[in-house]
Amino acid sequence: MALKSFGRGTSEFEVPGVASSPGSGSTGGNGGGLSAFIDQGSEFEGKLSFRDTVRIDGRFRGEIASENTLIVGESGEIHANIRSSTVVVSGLVEGDIHAARKVILHKTARVQGNIETPSLAVEDGAEMNGHIKMTGEGKGALKAIPGGAPRKPAGEAPKPEGGPLA
Repeated sequence: MALKSFGRGTSEFEVPGVASSPGSGSTGGNGGGLSAFIDQGSEFEGKLSFRDTVRIDGRFRGEIASENTLIVGESGEIHANIRSSTVVVSGLVEGDIHAARKVILHKTARVQGNIETPSLAVEDGAEMNGHIKMTGEGKGALKAIPGGAPRKPAGEAPKPEGGPLA
């Protein structure tokens, strides 16, 4: 099952293996489902580390480390540096995000900090203030732009097509 927009309608950005709502699907273990849910109105401070998927709709301040997926809901407010495999943001993140697999910024996302990841998906309307560093798998390979032609890796000059310009 895939998580689509966290109850906000449909979206082209999905997270494979994550149940579509906090109450459905697996609640931990090897299923890759949601293993913890920090609800709106909750506030935590310190170091948070986890293996499965965690969704935060409350406030968290400190440091987050994950082997799987962190979901920041629309009401979520994170003041922390994040290290995770996948980070999905619909709320506020103030701090750097290091994702080994991908970062998804939904239209309600507000990120104040740097992002380092091999894959970044951004919905129209998302706000991001910081630097983006694309790293990891597929470096140097052609990447397709939806609805467009493949683009060349950074640093490659375009090759002229045809003869001289008139």
